[in-house]
Formats: sequence, structure tokens, C-alpha cells
Amino acid sequence: MKKTFTILLLLNIFVGFSQQTFQGKAVYMSKTTMDMSRFGDKMSEQRKKQMMERMKNFLEKTYTLSFDRVASSFKENEKLDAPGSNTRGRMWGGSSEGSTYKNLKDKEIIEDKEFFGKRFLITEKVDQPQWELTGDTKKIGNYTVYKATLVKENSEFNWRSMRRRNNEEKDSTKTDDKKLLITAWYTPEIPVSTGPANYWGLPGLILEVNSGRTTMLCTEVVLNPKEQVEITKPTKGKEISRKEYNEVVKKKMEEMRERFEGRSRRGRRF
Repeated sequence: MKKTFTILLLLNIFVGFSQQTFQGKAVYMSKTTMDMSRFGDKMSEQRKKQMMERMKNFLEKTYTLSFDRVASSFKENEKLDAPGSNTRGRMWGGSSEGSTYKNLKDKEIIEDKEFFGKRFLITEKVDQPQWELTGDTKKIGNYTVYKATLVKENSEFNWRSMRRRNNEEKDSTKTDDKKLLITAWYTPEIPVSTGPANYWGLPGLILEVNSGRTTMLCTEVVLNPKEQVEITKPTKGKEISRKEYNEVVKKKMEEMRERFEGRSRRGRRF
């Protein structure tokens, strides 16, 4: 209770100073590892290495977070694909990232996504995250950061369930797909309550996040740059809730799976 009160008090202070000019940009490197053990002996180590190399553009990305005391915008940096790289990996499933907009005062998150040629605005009203503050500290660059953890419901679409075979029953005792353990490192030296992607709610800028197989680490911070920081609220696309968006994705992926399985069955008859 005391930790929650401390966070809320500091957040109110941040918002209270919102009239004062304070802006910045932070660059994050995002890296996701793949569980290659699921392929077992079916794939050689050389083949696994080749697959990882082709998936590099999908697994390793760079983002920029533009922020002030109240709002922020998080967007992937554009980059050229290396020759021979798997450009389809980024668009797997027909989905591409846009930007993530957060507003601390309104408790609102808007995620801009494109899925099979249609643009959506996933809009959520969010409550204060129940972070657990710890006494652990370390250094990220010149900043002293503090550790916080959070167990949250996994509201993202479960791609693993789409790969499950029809005759394979789901193990109801497993909760990995329903819960996520998030570890964040934040610094009160930068008095904003935001961070990369949809993470927020700590008394200082989040410089590192670990969630499952993904780590996002801040590599550069520029405070009060000479040029005005632009924080754009996305407006183009169909406004939709997270649950509704997941249903759209699920329906489309089921259609694709049925179409693929139909072609496979027809192929086996010849």
C-alpha cells in the first residue's frame, strides 16, 4: 500500500508540473530470442543459425520514444533491409507496427496497427499498473536505475494457440499464456512516468524492460533538445478495443489456416 501511494504521489507531482516545458527523446534497442529447442533434432545447428540470421530484422529493432511530462509516442525507426534478409519476417501474419501513444493525464493508450491492409487504432483506458518496487539498483549509462516488477494479464493475441493442432488439447493447468512477469528499470532522474511500448506508471523514465523473451534497453537519451519534440496522437484507422482487435486477428488467421490445410489435403490426393 505504501509503495502504491508513493507512486501515485509522484505521478501527481509529474502531472502538476506539466505546464513547465520538459521534453525528451530516448532510443531503445529491442531484442527477442527464439526458442530453437522446439525444433529438436529435426533441424541442424547450421540450419538454426541460418534461420536466426534471416529473422534478425524481425527479432532486433530500434525505436524512438518522444515524451513530455504527460504524453509520449513510441515508434519503430525505419531502416533498410540487408541484402538477402527475410523482409517478410517483419510482416508475418500481414501485420505491421505503427506507433504507441500514451497520455498520463487521460490514462489512455492508443496503439496504431495495420493488419492485412486495414489500419486499426487499438484504444484502451488503463488503470495505474500495480508495480512492485524493490531495493535493487544498477547503472544504465550515467543514470542510476531502480528495479520494479509487475505481473499482468497477457492481453496480446496468443499466436501459439493458432499453431496448435486441432487434435491437441490445451493444458488448462498452464498459465504462461495468461500471465506475464515484467521487470522494469526506471530512473527518477528523468521525471516522467512513461517508457517504451505500453509500459508506464513508475516514478521515472523506464530505461529497460524485460518481458518473456524480449528485452528493450535504452541506448540514448536527449533531454530538452533544441528542436521541438513532436508527440503525435494517431487518428487514422478504425477505433477498436484490444479484445475486438484480437477477435479480428483470430478470425483471419483461422481462415488462412483452413485454406492452407485444404490445399494440403488436396495435394495429398494426387
